[in-house]
Amino acid sequence: MTPDAALSLVEAYCETRVPEHARDEVRLECSRRGNRITISERRPPWGVDLGPEWTDFKVAQLRYDPPERSWSLYCRDRNERWFLYDNIQPSPSVVPLLAEVDEDPTGIPWG
Repeated sequence: MTPDAALSLVEAYCETRVPEHARDEVRLECSRRGNRITISERRPPWGVDLGPEWTDFKVAQLRYDPPERSWSLYCRDRNERWFLYDNIQPSPSVVPLLAEVDEDPTGIPWG
């Protein structure tokens, strides 16, 4: 699965994860940079004095390895550094990786 095809699937995942009636309180978005797709949870400012910018909490990152033609799941540590999430093997598709993020059996992606 190419990064372009994967991005479409991740965008669809983000779109369906948060009900439309709650999107003024929380959003799930993704961005692509090269062979990496980052999934972020966004929330509005807690107070007027904080300005209009929404907070951005990076939840997971999917990385494509072209020679292997596979995707791997990465998560952030408390220092905002990415590490390989080793509870699931690399996959030719992002679908099983997104399922792992959604199920969150370890509590690592969503904290």
